[in-house]
Amino acid sequence: MRIASYNVNGIRAAQRRGFEQWLATRNPDVVALQEVRAQHADIPDGVYGDYHVAYEEGGIKGRNGVAVLTRHAPSAVRTWSGDVRLNGELVPTEPMTLARGMREFAHEGRYVEVDLADAPLTVASLYLPKGGLPVHLQRPGRMREAPDGGVKYERKMRFLDSFARQLSRSRRTASANGREFLLMGDLNIGHTRYDLTNWRTSKNSEGFLPEEREWIGAQMSPRTLVDVVRTLHPETDGPYSWWSWMGQAFDKNVGWRIDYHLATPKLARTASAAWVDREPSRDVRISDHAPVVVDYDF
Repeated sequence: MRIASYNVNGIRAAQRRGFEQWLATRNPDVVALQEVRAQHADIPDGVYGDYHVAYEEGGIKGRNGVAVLTRHAPSAVRTWSGDVRLNGELVPTEPMTLARGMREFAHEGRYVEVDLADAPLTVASLYLPKGGLPVHLQRPGRMREAPDGGVKYERKMRFLDSFARQLSRSRRTASANGREFLLMGDLNIGHTRYDLTNWRTSKNSEGFLPEEREWIGAQMSPRTLVDVVRTLHPETDGPYSWWSWMGQAFDKNVGWRIDYHLATPKLARTASAAWVDREPSRDVRISDHAPVVVDYDF
């Protein structure tokens, strides 16, 4: 079973740059998408081919949006908001009991999970907030964005606190129903020094702050969730999945690994290969992210 996670950074732009060709050529069985960034009516016809699409577009026009593409219609779909489109049609979803603090983020189009119809597996797609810097690290003139008093940082910390409880609940629910669990997506956090090129100078950068790294490490253990790509590529720089559009970051492979497959241990043990579909050159990039693909003998 070939499963991919892909932050497309806008499905309309991705289509123009070759997303359909990638999907047809790589031919994954399941695809988790993030930052679709389109209301359903604005999604190009045929961009997903023959896949069944569970899509949580969220309530912020032009922002976020997550989806799971499957070969067979899923047996169940769940979102935090209760709103989801299956193959373009609004459908009722199973109610999700939200963890404390999760309601603040429920309508932002950040999470959707499906139960596969052809395998005992629950697959989730997540777009985690990028965040920002805590107020004591904000220096005017040294930031790309204007200082915000730590607002984005504090919001991300609230999300992480709430989502840890929500993630545990989803994983345990899948187990209780006889299913393995796989969380994929753009987590906007590099875990270790092997997950970004300039790790020495990024210790005070959003996405690599000590508290963010501690949080993502706490979600993993041999008994809960396993970082599949890192398990197959131990103590190796990368494979990176995001590069800035600016300068020569892509050409020089100055990147971050912030897109993950986090799988329950039994599923993780079946992973036979993992790679990033990095384009050969900057001028043919589809997104600022590249797909993270794993083959599972499941």
